[in-house]
Amino acid sequence: MSQEVVGWLREVKDLQQQVKAVRASELMAHASADNWRKRYETEAEQRRNQTQAMQQTIAQLQAELDRLKNQSFSSEIDPEVAQLQTVAELQAQLTQVWRDRNQLAQALKAEQLSHAQTRNNLTTALGDTVDMLSKLKQT
Repeated sequence: MSQEVVGWLREVKDLQQQVKAVRASELMAHASADNWRKRYETEAEQRRNQTQAMQQTIAQLQAELDRLKNQSFSSEIDPEVAQLQTVAELQAQLTQVWRDRNQLAQALKAEQLSHAQTRNNLTTALGDTVDMLSKLKQT
């Protein structure tokens, strides 16, 4: 019978060690879960802060856009348009604006061509001058 008691004692000891190991494993699992929970909460807080900052930025940009829309150059044009009484007057004004635009576009093209010609002439003159100076240095 003493052998039976010794066997039971060994079995109890083994079970106690297993219980200790399970408790240690459980503590480690809880610690790991707490660690992951803290990381998740930190990440979530950062995302909430970023979202709030982005929402504020969007609101500021929307307010700026609204302000710019209300302040647009149309405030300078509105009095002129308000003076027009009929669709025919508006069409005549629009036709005049188109004519002016076309004339300005042609004037711009002419100026660009003139600028290109002047640039070519100046480049040629500069090249000729450099050649003449080179010849003078040689003689």
